[in-house]
Amino acid sequence: MRVLVACERFGRVRDAFLERGHDAMSCDTQLDAGGVTAFHYHQRVEPLLQYHWDLLIAFPPCTHLCVSGARWFEHKREEQQKSVNFFMLLAKADCERIAIENPIGIMSTRWRKPDQIIQPWQFGHGETKATCLWLKGLPKLIPTNIVEGREARVHRMAPGPDRAAERGKTYQGIADAMADQWGKP
Repeated sequence: MRVLVACERFGRVRDAFLERGHDAMSCDTQLDAGGVTAFHYHQRVEPLLQYHWDLLIAFPPCTHLCVSGARWFEHKREEQQKSVNFFMLLAKADCERIAIENPIGIMSTRWRKPDQIIQPWQFGHGETKATCLWLKGLPKLIPTNIVEGREARVHRMAPGPDRAAERGKTYQGIADAMADQWGKP
């Protein structure tokens, strides 16, 4: 299966698909954080959407979309509209199977409610981080390892230069569930 993982800097989802024998590539405007170059396009995703992909999994930047930034919405209308447009470009890509991941935010009202909201603790990580999934041609993810503990580590993360990147990392248990459950033809 040909899989494009858009806006993924850390390669966890890409690598989960690669480990299961798929032809998977990640794409981001930043270099791959792990130094991978063979399976990572260091560019914007738009030109890649013209090619055939069996599955598109996208993690569009949430800075101007998520409710945690709601108090600044009034002052960033232009940036927010650009983010909405980019999200919708991914949602309307010519691909039969699409998953778009983002925190709870304005896309629920600007477009439609997500098909599913998942938590890391449903996939082996004792933390909370409500994550929305908008799905096209894909089933909802089935929890694989419900664990005790509900630490809000991401929410309580201290400010710093790597905070946004650390908050945006996909949990390995979720990446594995995506590859196991959506990687079937």
